[in-house]
Amino acid sequence: MPPKVVESSVVRWPHRRLVGRETLEAVVVEHNVTGERFTVEARAMFVFIGAEPYTRWLADEVALDSRGFVLTGLDAARSGRKGVPDSTGRPFPLETSRADVFAVGDVRNGSIKRVASAVGEGAMAVRLVHEHLQLRG
Repeated sequence: MPPKVVESSVVRWPHRRLVGRETLEAVVVEHNVTGERFTVEARAMFVFIGAEPYTRWLADEVALDSRGFVLTGLDAARSGRKGVPDSTGRPFPLETSRADVFAVGDVRNGSIKRVASAVGEGAMAVRLVHEHLQLRG
């Protein structure tokens, strides 16, 4: 029997089909080991993307955690990576281990993984970039 809350078990119970005429009525899920399929009544569905960062291409450029999320701020400073900005107040909270490169949203280690948070982090990064440019003169 599938769990009542499919969200917490999405790895074991990926959705296979959405059911409904005008609105969502149910989601068909399939156990990824047994292949058993169940229909779960649902009126809404939250699509959670960003659980798996696609950052392998960045590994030579910035410090990543063991899952591939980009380290920023103090985490970047503690990464042991060469070239981390180390002047007073640096790296900035959203700055990576590479000077002048910022990361925001789902790709960042420790992020909340919500759209509103990503937008807020983006706005904060713009402010930090402006501050950084003023300090450079």
